[in-house]
Amino acid sequence: MNLKTGICEMCGRERKLTFHHFIPKTCHTNKWFKKNFSREEMNKRGAELCSDCHKFIHQSYAEKELGKNFNTFDKLMAEPKIRKFVKWVKKQK
Repeated sequence: MNLKTGICEMCGRERKLTFHHFIPKTCHTNKWFKKNFSREEMNKRGAELCSDCHKFIHQSYAEKELGKNFNTFDKLMAEPKIRKFVKWVKKQK
């Protein structure tokens, strides 16, 4: 997999980036998600994140919780646990 280098949308650091789906791919076939979101929306809704931020999100929350409660960038960044991590990770080299 070729990772592109750019600015992480969460922490603002220049790193190799991966695409974080706000509605995780494992949820795309779930009835609730199919009823509430189009397939196109589930595939496109996301952010380019560094591996530190991406790993933290997935270690902190279950897939369905991410898809239901943190399915936009604003909802994710409003979460105190996420904000605390971002504040810390910005100071890392």
